[in-house]
Amino acid sequence: MNKIDLMRIVEAPVISEKSTTVAENSNSVVFKVKSSANKLQIKRAVELLFKVEVESVQVLNVKGKQKRFGKFVGRRSDWKKAYVKLKPGFDIDFAVA
Repeated sequence: MNKIDLMRIVEAPVISEKSTTVAENSNSVVFKVKSSANKLQIKRAVELLFKVEVESVQVLNVKGKQKRFGKFVGRRSDWKKAYVKLKPGFDIDFAVA
């Protein structure tokens, strides 16, 4: 893959209570990524975008919830989440970026 395709893989960081706890305890960062991306592509994309070294990547598919608005029933989209563990000495600070 070329650099432009790799930059489109990572969509957004996931900022939540659970992701903050994971970041503090295991030097990991959580991202929302394209559903078609695999672990190797995610690793290369994070290393390219943030200039860090990645130790490991764990991915999971998040199923969209069913939501109701009055009598109408809808469904949120499914998406993929990636837990990216960084090598010791590397860090990503979203407050600065």
